[in-house]
Amino acid sequence: MSDETVELLAAYAHEAWSGWMEYMFDQCRVDLPGNLTIPAGAVTRWQRQMNTPYADLSEAEKASDRDEARKILAIIETQFSRSAT
Repeated sequence: MSDETVELLAAYAHEAWSGWMEYMFDQCRVDLPGNLTIPAGAVTRWQRQMNTPYADLSEAEKASDRDEARKILAIIETQFSRSAT
């Protein structure tokens, strides 16, 4: 795998992480000094999701993971098709 492919995948990983953090922060309550509190319902849902094997996730949760996989594959496929020409 080329350095360029690694950099593109790393950039995507950062973009995905940044998107998750933005979503997570949006779910939190902010107190006066700026501390974030994650609502109990979100904690319960996220803990369940992180402790559930992919095969046992709901179809909606699997669809979200499939979307992420497709984004990663698109980067890899683009890089391989470029290197084949």
